[in-house]
Amino acid sequence: MIELVRAGRTAEELSRELESSAAQAIGNWVTEAERREGRRSDGLTTGDRGELKRPRRDVQILRQEKEIP
Repeated sequence: MIELVRAGRTAEELSRELESSAAQAIGNWVTEAERREGRRSDGLTTGDRGELKRPRRDVQILRQEKEIP
């Protein structure tokens, strides 16, 4: 999909061809790929967001463990 968009096709066009309402999802995939490749810097990749969640989970677990007598 990403290569088709880069070749000039639109997400909406591909969505119609696939008989799907996935134009937004296709656009998201392209954006994600561009971020991973360093072509965009306007947000976090899925991997980056996962890295941020890990410390939050650790803090939550520590808080819960602290409350256990």
